[in-house]
Amino acid sequence: CVHRTFLIKKAEIVQIVGIHFHKIEQKGIFAPLMENPIQLYDLEFDLFISENRIKEKVREMADAINAAMGMDELHIVSALTGSFIFTADLVRELKMPCHIHFVKVSSYHGSTQSSGQILADSPLKADLHGKRVLIIEDIVDTGLTANYLLHKIKESGASDIRIATLLFKPEAYKEKATIDFIGFSIPNAFVVGYGLDYREIGRNLRAIYKLKKQEKSMLNVVLFGPPGAGKGTQAVKVAEAFQLVHLSTGDVFRYNIKNGTELGELAKTYIDAGKLVPDEVTVNMLKGEMEKNKDANGFIFDGFPRTIPQAEALDALLNDYHAKINGIVSLEVNEEELIARLKNRALTSGRTDDADENIIRNRIQVYKNETFPLKEYYEERGIVEVINGIGTIEHIFSDICAAISKLK
Repeated sequence: CVHRTFLIKKAEIVQIVGIHFHKIEQKGIFAPLMENPIQLYDLEFDLFISENRIKEKVREMADAINAAMGMDELHIVSALTGSFIFTADLVRELKMPCHIHFVKVSSYHGSTQSSGQILADSPLKADLHGKRVLIIEDIVDTGLTANYLLHKIKESGASDIRIATLLFKPEAYKEKATIDFIGFSIPNAFVVGYGLDYREIGRNLRAIYKLKKQEKSMLNVVLFGPPGAGKGTQAVKVAEAFQLVHLSTGDVFRYNIKNGTELGELAKTYIDAGKLVPDEVTVNMLKGEMEKNKDANGFIFDGFPRTIPQAEALDALLNDYHAKINGIVSLEVNEEELIARLKNRALTSGRTDDADENIIRNRIQVYKNETFPLKEYYEERGIVEVINGIGTIEHIFSDICAAISKLK
């Protein structure tokens, strides 16, 4: 049955589901919603957060809420219309008994900007006196809607009130209320999908899409690969060939620590204690280097990002330049070759961790567990170019240049 479905012509599928896409497109409402980018009326949107990533985040948020709020009855107050999909998915993951109340309030009225005023078409009528309440928002930007609901529920005499939102815009937030559970912190950009709309369409999109801006003509590339893949060597050559700024997290750390910058001193306290440097410190160091090179043709990132949260932070940094990651060049090398290379490097580098095979294998395993999932994250955008990392430096460099040329 599945195979037969794929053999049905598009026109037949349209007839089966009773939707006439050609008529919709002629009216300019949207050009097929599963494509990337997508068109909603007069605006174009790029894929921002995938369906799979949303599902993972909803489960993570539910786990946090379950742990923090216990198993006693909980009253859910959900802000229509944008929150209905997120609320349905989140509530199904909660373990405690839930009462669900919907209210229709909004500060967006057919625009991409908040109006600054709350409209309450369907105000809260439930008796919440002495109850535990969780406010669920699809997105918190200025915080007007969340703050409005918080005050209304406080007036009702609720005993405990928490706020959960899938999306949070820290740059736009103007209120003082604490947002207790946050899915994604995102740039101050207009987004649609997964319940969010533009002029009442786009809510049915499974992923979240961001309004496409006029992008600066920058070329931004991440050189990706395990320890010993040759990223540092190739990054220097690529930066020169394409006139990019080479940003190596290792170099940035060493510079800040050597020069005693505030961030360098902070990073050193973690390193000296044998702890990982927090993402926030690393991101702020990179931000400082990018600000020194505002007129750059672009950047090649070497050693960053290493995790999905770091990749999300990098997206936010580039958004300030109205730019994006154009492509990921993934150097693939088998494990035994990596071990041989690192042992050989130990003879000249002076790095003791390059000489110990057990340490090397552990570093490779950490890469597989924590960094390799980034490849799938970027593959969902269709911007990954895989390069065979075995061969002469010049041959690999030639292959990398060919891959990057496609990205331009």
